[in-house]
Amino acid sequence: MTRDCIFCKIAKKEIPSKIRYEDEEVIAFDDISPKAPIHILIVPKIHINSLSAMGDAETDIATKLISVAKQIAKENNIDSFRLVFNSGKDAGMEIDHLHLHLLGGGKLGTMN
Repeated sequence: MTRDCIFCKIAKKEIPSKIRYEDEEVIAFDDISPKAPIHILIVPKIHINSLSAMGDAETDIATKLISVAKQIAKENNIDSFRLVFNSGKDAGMEIDHLHLHLLGGGKLGTMN
């Protein structure tokens, strides 16, 4: 975990958040600036800067994030949803900690 990373602080419960899922590897919580009626961030507890920075030994965590997103969607009766990984500032990544966006809860616009 990185000392100044907001997602690491949420994972360590130093910053309160509405937790939607948690296990030993992953934590999921509501985005504070939602882009959809349901916008949940799914984050590994270990600090990985981005998808691009992820090493070969860490690729299983991306699969785990997707699996958790699917589970959260099912438990919350979200039939249609979008999953988004941003990697790097130019892609819209605001926090340098790997995370997956789960967006749903209504009609989402197209991604043009």
